[in-house]
Amino acid sequence: MPQQSLIRTRRAPIALMACESGRKFGEEVAKKLEKQLIPSKETWFACGEGKIEIKANVRGHDLYVFQTVVGPQDTKSIYDRFVMLLHAIEAAALADAQYITAVVPYYPGARQDKKKGRTREGISAGLFARMLQSAGADRVMTVEIHNDAIAGMFNPCYTNLENVFLTKHLVSWLKAQKLVGEVIVSPDVGYLERARAYAEALSADLAALSKERDYSKPNQIYHSTLIGDVSGKNILLIDDIIDTAGSVVASIGELKKRGGRNIIVVCIHPVFSKPAWERLNAIKQKADLEGWSFQVVGTSAVTHEDTPPWYHCFKIEDVVSQVVEKINSRGSVTEI
Repeated sequence: MPQQSLIRTRRAPIALMACESGRKFGEEVAKKLEKQLIPSKETWFACGEGKIEIKANVRGHDLYVFQTVVGPQDTKSIYDRFVMLLHAIEAAALADAQYITAVVPYYPGARQDKKKGRTREGISAGLFARMLQSAGADRVMTVEIHNDAIAGMFNPCYTNLENVFLTKHLVSWLKAQKLVGEVIVSPDVGYLERARAYAEALSADLAALSKERDYSKPNQIYHSTLIGDVSGKNILLIDDIIDTAGSVVASIGELKKRGGRNIIVVCIHPVFSKPAWERLNAIKQKADLEGWSFQVVGTSAVTHEDTPPWYHCFKIEDVVSQVVEKINSRGSVTEI
């Protein structure tokens, strides 16, 4: 018999909805897909409890629920936003959505992916995975998760983790914006392989910093050692998460001591908790006084308003919309 061509059929009609904290991001993705978010109502009670009601029929749909758990768009905590996402997933499951995908650009708890030595602490990344799975998510879509091994914290019989990589798209954008360097620096040895991908794509040298942390204190780096040569070179320092910017300040200090010239910091998740903006602005002022260039690149995985001219934002909504389309049409996400 002649071999018949494989005809891919869509999983189900697409439906898109958002929790309030993720509404702006969801609306931007919906525009790329030429769709609108279905209506929903989020309610917070005086005691701090909340709920969400889906205001449209999602029975039999391939539903994507958008939530951004970090960022300055409102005063809700990361835990408030995450629990509201769980409410939305459960509401969708009870409304008989055929497939439910939670779209969470920044995966909460990703940095708490293992125990630090013989400590008595939980593993938050696994806890959040179990909660998403129990709520009814068939798939969790995130962007450049801190540790790829978190995918193994989900039971694939129930929930899959879709980790969206930005390297190819971000490299093209950096080239177009002329935000490149002669050497790519990884902030630690754990991020070295991803930094290597950027170095190869940009035909640049590669170096790395080895960080020594004080785990008794959050967000504390007390020493960085450079592996490689940056003397006289323009630097692209690439990290996945910048929280308070303490690590960035320490890294830049070491790179300048080693003779680095202009520095561009690139991060996928610009969380920028206090006092990140103040620290980065202090670096910019120091650079201006000393006659070297300092710029920061973030992505819309975490959106900030009224940013200074030295901050540049790469929009990820187009990439995310392509992934949604590929999942719905049963195509290959690796082609994106």
